[in-house]
Amino acid sequence: MALVTTTEMFKKAYAGGYAIGAFNINNMEIIQAITEAAGEVKSPVILQVSAGARKYAKHEYLVALAQAAIKDSGIDLALHLDHGADFEICKSCIDGGFSSVMIDGSHHSYEDNVALTKKVVDYAHAHGVVVEGELGVLAGVEDDVVAECSSYTRPEEVEDFVTRTGVDSLAISIGTSHGAF
Repeated sequence: MALVTTTEMFKKAYAGGYAIGAFNINNMEIIQAITEAAGEVKSPVILQVSAGARKYAKHEYLVALAQAAIKDSGIDLALHLDHGADFEICKSCIDGGFSSVMIDGSHHSYEDNVALTKKVVDYAHAHGVVVEGELGVLAGVEDDVVAECSSYTRPEEVEDFVTRTGVDSLAISIGTSHGAF
């Protein structure tokens, strides 16, 4: 099978009435476990890479492991940057073989988030990569980022944000938390 974008995956999932698992990866054993299980049930999967994982396992190793997992498992997978903090990390992942990136500009003002997200979208789309943006702030801990307070996504901003940025998907804050334990 192949390294694909999440857009392709989502279209097939919507049409087929199924969900797609997205799992954060850090090393070979985690990638093997996820993709071998997905291969057994013939399910596509999203492998997500955080900034911490890129520091720990190194970008080049993770991309090579994802390519090996495609050959070994026979499944489609997307390699996705999870919560990219700035344009530079997104660009590095786009140039380095990821099929999907998330730019998390939610800690900026609304207008700065729009501008940053649009910049990433323009670069990513020119390279065949899809982009997830974020509106609202999740409370919790992820890598080195700690958000003690959350701010819910304002529904009245969603259409404007998506229209102005051109994101392919959107992460929203509805009161959930992750990484707290």
